[in-house]
Amino acid sequence: MLMLFRWLMTLFASFLMAAGAAAETRGGTVLVLGDSLSAEYGIERGSGWVSLLEPRIRDTFPGVQIKNASISGDTTSGGLTRLPDALLQHDPAVVLIELGANDALRGLSLQATRENLARMITLSRESGASVILVGMQIPPNYGTRYSRQFRELFPELAQEYGAALVPFLLEGMASDSSLFQADGIHPNEAAQPLIADNVWPVLQSALERLQ
Repeated sequence: MLMLFRWLMTLFASFLMAAGAAAETRGGTVLVLGDSLSAEYGIERGSGWVSLLEPRIRDTFPGVQIKNASISGDTTSGGLTRLPDALLQHDPAVVLIELGANDALRGLSLQATRENLARMITLSRESGASVILVGMQIPPNYGTRYSRQFRELFPELAQEYGAALVPFLLEGMASDSSLFQADGIHPNEAAQPLIADNVWPVLQSALERLQ
């Protein structure tokens, strides 16, 4: 009888350890899928907003890590192609999608952008991850109607698919030229803490809901 009890206790302990390990894996990764705005284009490595979020996450949610799978120049089409492998590799609890700006700058179909983002949200949620969609905007010189429809695309998708939303990645800085590199498109190092501040409240809320 004693041997049976010990065997059952050992089995139960093993089950708890396995469940704990699975929970740690699922709850331990934030995956950022973005373009040059997230990939530290033109600035020192480690100074970008994704990197700046690491200590906030570490201090507030011990054991949670952030993985940056962003590639400069990427579009929603490229992100959709890369996403399945990234989900398998990182098994994230949260997927943060920062894509679409390059679609707009190239004048690509808004319908295609919408469909790509919608598919990415769906794939992420089917994997068990929560999704944060990052809103972007483009100047009106791309056409007032096109600019407006592009801006509205992100909150519409977030509402339709139940994703959390960062309303605008560059909120509070888009009109300040001192916060951009010489190309006038990419934020410089001084802008990165401001971008991190725009993202952090939404990311923090998403992680709190997983606790």
